[in-house]
Amino acid sequence: MRDVMLAVERLTSRLATASLYIAGAGLVLMTVIVFAQVFVRYILNTSLHWAEPSAVLIMGWFIFLGAAVGIREGSHLSFDVALHYAPGWMKSVFHTISDIAIGAFGIGMVWYGWQLAAKAASNTIPGLGVSRALDFAPIIGGGVILVLFSAERILRRICGLQTMRFGDHVEE
Repeated sequence: MRDVMLAVERLTSRLATASLYIAGAGLVLMTVIVFAQVFVRYILNTSLHWAEPSAVLIMGWFIFLGAAVGIREGSHLSFDVALHYAPGWMKSVFHTISDIAIGAFGIGMVWYGWQLAAKAASNTIPGLGVSRALDFAPIIGGGVILVLFSAERILRRICGLQTMRFGDHVEE
């Protein structure tokens, strides 16, 4: 099982890297779109009707992708005062409970995001002319990745492999 988890880790590491590149590209693209909108509005006295809705849509993607990667890499802040006083085996239990809760939250993101997308699918995003369901795609995509990363962290712990936590710098 340990070898399987190491292979899974290579795949999820690539997924995390790709997610960060997509999130970074989205951040740059959103910045360019907002700058273009400001330039066009205040210099050319007109407007890019698609700028604001596309920037908001892109922002959703980089937020949810970045958050999921932050969970995988243990870079989110946590309240761990009790962990400093807990015995070693209990720390692992607490981290696993935390990962289960995060995974459940990811499942909720997928489930309710899908329901919202289905209800909004018949409407269009003003300025873009595409289905309003796309507004909820970042929630669904981020939720799927969050569930995958949480499951990976739980399975790594079961196999005796290290998982990153806030403040850690190296991974086995």
